[in-house]
Amino acid sequence: MARRRPWTWAAGVLAAVFVVVVSAAAAVAEKRLLVDMTLVPDAASTGAVCLDGSPPAYHLHRGSGAGARGWLLQFEGGGWCNNARSCAERAGTRRGSTSLMNKLEVFSGVLSNDSAMNPDFYNWNRVKLRYCDGGSFAGDSEFTNGSSVIYMRGQRIWDAVITDLCQKGLDKAEKVLLSGCSAGGLATFFHCDNLQERLGGAATVKCMSDAGFFLDVDDISGNNTIRPFFSSLVALQGAEKNLNKDCLNSTLIPYQCFFPQYVLPNIKTPYFILNSAYDVYQFHHIFVPPSSDPRGQWSRCNTDPSTCSISQIATLQGLRSAMLTALKPFEGEPMVGMFVNSCFAHCQSELQDTWFAPNSPTLQNETIAELVGDWYFERDAAQAIDCAYPCDSSCHNIIPF
Repeated sequence: MARRRPWTWAAGVLAAVFVVVVSAAAAVAEKRLLVDMTLVPDAASTGAVCLDGSPPAYHLHRGSGAGARGWLLQFEGGGWCNNARSCAERAGTRRGSTSLMNKLEVFSGVLSNDSAMNPDFYNWNRVKLRYCDGGSFAGDSEFTNGSSVIYMRGQRIWDAVITDLCQKGLDKAEKVLLSGCSAGGLATFFHCDNLQERLGGAATVKCMSDAGFFLDVDDISGNNTIRPFFSSLVALQGAEKNLNKDCLNSTLIPYQCFFPQYVLPNIKTPYFILNSAYDVYQFHHIFVPPSSDPRGQWSRCNTDPSTCSISQIATLQGLRSAMLTALKPFEGEPMVGMFVNSCFAHCQSELQDTWFAPNSPTLQNETIAELVGDWYFERDAAQAIDCAYPCDSSCHNIIPF
């Protein structure tokens, strides 16, 4: 594979400007698909509400023709809250209240309705589930914050949304793909088997996590900051009772079942793992969090991988190694698909440039969209793992975090 050309900050800025201009022009040419928000009726009667008590919501664009009985459900991502303060703060933002969210969502990438941009799923019913509970749709708890109540009702939101969608045809689906990005990708691990059970044997249900394979890994200082974070989240949000029962029965540490590497062996439904081996969120918040770099020695490397020293690159290979070690048991498993590239990115399925475009990232000469399609429709082998950075010249190194 061709060696990547050096990536500089100046080049990155110019590239970003170019991408913005091209994307804007493309958006006009494509007449971007904007989809209205649907509030779930009567959700409050079952306690299915956002952090601030507002009703849950989704965006639905109907399928047609041969895809009319196909359904793609996409969990929105957006981090978490793990204590009273962070959840109370989140309740006053678009991450905790549908009243503060944009009422129109752009559907692109895996949500596109254009066969030239989303060849396998363009004519399915496509749904984006809005994220407003702060717990990857897994919690069921509440607490009083002064004169107000903060509701952590992700599990009830999931139940209410699926019940509402079943009344709109999901219960008659023939093919279903449950997907999600980041915290939404994590949510797929909690609800994949449940969706299969709810829809019964008539529907083919499969699941995909995009940038949701969050690792139980020590940071560069030898501390593990993600374990106490997820532990406090599970406790505060009352999520334990909604985690995978087989996983819970296999461990004395319930919060472990919030980590995909411990849940995936217990999931019965076919799964696809879409992740960067150098996932930017995990790089910045789990592997090299600010607490592990008090002198700021990683500040330049964090924003521009081409400035990383030889020793920093060697250290970053540890993140890739942890990812590949966690996925090793599933190599060769026909039910498990993989696209694990060596790009500095986070979430690649909803961006048209990374999902399916002339310059999209590729592995084994296939784009993400093509490999996911091969896996879902069982057209071909669908596991591809990239070589170590910096070998992949097809990457879009997007450093947003």
